[in-house]
Amino acid sequence: MARFKRVLIANRGEIAVRVARTLREMGIEPVALYSEADRIAPHVRAADLAFFIGPPPARESYLRGDAIIEVAKAARADAIHPGYGFLSENAAFAEAV
Repeated sequence: MARFKRVLIANRGEIAVRVARTLREMGIEPVALYSEADRIAPHVRAADLAFFIGPPPARESYLRGDAIIEVAKAARADAIHPGYGFLSENAAFAEAV
């Protein structure tokens, strides 16, 4: 079975912090996304790498599946963890990944 080395967390807040912590415990590098408003948020500090995704409105940052996939490629992430809400409920995003 293939093992992930680096996972992009496509979410913010407490869920992203918990996912990052769990990934690190599993020996996997967590990668965060952040909007301009979340630049110094706990989920950014909890990750090994962090990438700027856009301005504060979620529709211009955390809901931009195309941009998130591009960040995953740039980060050389093996997988994307959607967290909950945002794109975790978007079938088109899941298919695009």
